[in-house]
Amino acid sequence: MSIISETLLKVRYSETDQMGVVHHGNYAQYLELARIDWLSQLGVSYKTMEENGIMLPVFTLDFKFKKSAFFDDELTVKTSLRKIPTAKIVFDFEIFNEKRELLTTASATLVFVDSKTRKPIPCPPYLLEKIKNS
Repeated sequence: MSIISETLLKVRYSETDQMGVVHHGNYAQYLELARIDWLSQLGVSYKTMEENGIMLPVFTLDFKFKKSAFFDDELTVKTSLRKIPTAKIVFDFEIFNEKRELLTTASATLVFVDSKTRKPIPCPPYLLEKIKNS
């Protein structure tokens, strides 16, 4: 199981503070974009999952900030799956600048939830199949 995706992002001016440094609150959005990209590269549409009654709310987010990102930096978010999902799916992230300097590491745990009952459910079989076959 070595599913790794790389998502490119360009830091927008509105994401920075007066010093031109990316505000820490924006990193959650970067991870969200990277997770959706990871699923897409696997051949799974997050939108289709939701249309089929499956939601993926965030359970935990953990960041370690090592260096700052700045306005106009091109960032690469490297996303990997930590283990085969159950009712939870855990991603690990590394964020690099264009010099390939490691800026941030992070992890996110999300829970598969039935949109009608709002209760946890197992990972959908079609997603497990795609993960196991990649």
